[in-house]
Amino acid sequence: MLYVSWNVNGLRACVNKGFPDFFRDIDADIFAIQETKLQKGQIDLEFEGYTSYFNDAIKKGYSGTAIYTKKEPIHVTYGIGIEEHDQEGRVITLEFEKYYFVTVYTPNSKRELERLDYRQIWEDEFRTYLLTLKKKKSVVICGDLNVAHQEIDLKNDKTNHKNAGFTDEERTKFTQLLESGFIDTFRYKYPTQETYSWWSYMFKAREKNAGWRIDYFVVSEELKDQIKDAYIYTDIMGSDHCPVGVELEGLE
Repeated sequence: MLYVSWNVNGLRACVNKGFPDFFRDIDADIFAIQETKLQKGQIDLEFEGYTSYFNDAIKKGYSGTAIYTKKEPIHVTYGIGIEEHDQEGRVITLEFEKYYFVTVYTPNSKRELERLDYRQIWEDEFRTYLLTLKKKKSVVICGDLNVAHQEIDLKNDKTNHKNAGFTDEERTKFTQLLESGFIDTFRYKYPTQETYSWWSYMFKAREKNAGWRIDYFVVSEELKDQIKDAYIYTDIMGSDHCPVGVELEGLE
């Protein structure tokens, strides 16, 4: 089973930058999208053989997630069941026979860390949500988690320390998630590889490969032996993020 996730930074714009071609070429079993930046009815984008699910933010042109899946789920849930968090279209959960599939667009702490306090609350309550699912069956989580976990996960770790996405608080929350029974699939497969998934539009960052790895596939630790490979598709353009993927065995 191949799973792919991509923060498209505006789905309508990305469609004009090659999104449909990549979608068809990669032929994923499930394709998750973050930062769709649209409301219902603003796009008609369907692919043969897939069913789509969208969770839009109340605020127009902001946040939003989507999932395209070949296999129809048993059940679909939008958000995490907490109204304070569910206004921004950040989470979709698909339930299948053997596992849950969750896509998430984690809140950015923003410049001057104005949203860091909220981010900490979000992290705890989202982790609690995942652990509730994990008690029932395995969980596959993907998306833009807006954190570079370790120094190896960004080009300029020293100058970015205490900046949004690389604060001690955010990194600690990610560590807590992993310690609660989850695995960062790319780092599990490639413990020393320096590959990034996001680059600023400024200062020719992508051209210089001055990036961050903030897009992930995280899975329940009991799926560890089923991780066949993990991918970061750095050559795919169309957004300031590139797609990421994971191949898992035994979930058909």
